[in-house]
Amino acid sequence: MNIRLREIELPSYARLSCVLLSLVIVIYGLHVLAGLLIPLVFAILFAVLLFPLVQRLENWHVPRILAIVICLLLALAFLTGLFYAVSVQISSFSEVVPQFVKRANEYINSIRTFADEQLNIDRQRQVAEIKKYLNQALAEGGTIVTTTLLATTSILTNLFLVLLFAFFFLLYRDFFRSFFYKAFNDVRRSDIDSVMAGIYEVVKDYLAGLVLVILIIGTLMTVGLLILGVDYAVFFGFFGACLVLIPYFGISLGSLLPAAYTLVTQDNPFKALGVIGVFLFVQALEGNFITPYIVGSKVSINPLAAIIVLILWENVWGLPGLVLALPLTAILKVIFDAVDSLKPYGFLIGEAEKPRPPIRNLQDLAEQLPKRVKKVGKVEEKE
Repeated sequence: MNIRLREIELPSYARLSCVLLSLVIVIYGLHVLAGLLIPLVFAILFAVLLFPLVQRLENWHVPRILAIVICLLLALAFLTGLFYAVSVQISSFSEVVPQFVKRANEYINSIRTFADEQLNIDRQRQVAEIKKYLNQALAEGGTIVTTTLLATTSILTNLFLVLLFAFFFLLYRDFFRSFFYKAFNDVRRSDIDSVMAGIYEVVKDYLAGLVLVILIIGTLMTVGLLILGVDYAVFFGFFGACLVLIPYFGISLGSLLPAAYTLVTQDNPFKALGVIGVFLFVQALEGNFITPYIVGSKVSINPLAAIIVLILWENVWGLPGLVLALPLTAILKVIFDAVDSLKPYGFLIGEAEKPRPPIRNLQDLAEQLPKRVKKVGKVEEKE
């Protein structure tokens, strides 16, 4: 028996109130359920990244479960090797810790001398302030260690959840497609397939482009650090490249660690400035040339919308929100562009169109008319 509910027309202020209340509830729910949703979203992106390889194995008549397990084991082996290489680089820092501490003490003493001679801050007061902050640091040390251990445990747990969720997403992908057919039974299946294909393409192109961008940026910064003669150039270069996951200012943040290390371990402070200069130069290349040409217009979000969604997702999910902000917004844009009532919002977060030159005479109209007709024809072909 089919039951049809009668639609109730609400005044505009009531509809606006309902929309705002719904947004508050959704954002609060995203924040509260972050422990579940963050691994779930990472698993979706991870499944999209592995899907071409899984599909290739299935085309070679490998059973689906076995193909998924093989791909997950290969991914896990790659991540294990990556973590091992990073841990080896970090452990090698222990060899230079005494030199690091010695040089840091020299800088602290020079700063204290400068404060005593130039700013008339006596050394006894400086010692008292240092002891106060040192006692605070020692008091918070236990909390920091506990938080670090909990964070490490959380990372391992989330990694297991991501692999588990990705396994089921790949295994039941046809089942989920059937679910969308049933959930939106008043929409043509071809339209649903088109939206799902658009989401898959934008996520796949974003992830593949991001990996290539990280490799290019890491190579450029490694070469720059090697030219400057900085130790652990490969580690620092690719560490800064991975921070491109945090758009606009990630690479700049990545320059702080190698600059501080260079400043403390070497006598030339200009070399530390050179390290910062290398990172800023590569960031300029990344923002203006590398990312736009590699990732292209697949994630066509205007800078204002990008900054807003970065701040929003960072407040909702913290650092994982910064990493997931752009792909999630790109997915929303694909959905907005496919729904007639939501197309204005997709237009709002997309790239701004260049304004057309004003028509001053019949000659300008004759020049612009073929371009407009051609553009309208392309739109009709897509529809």
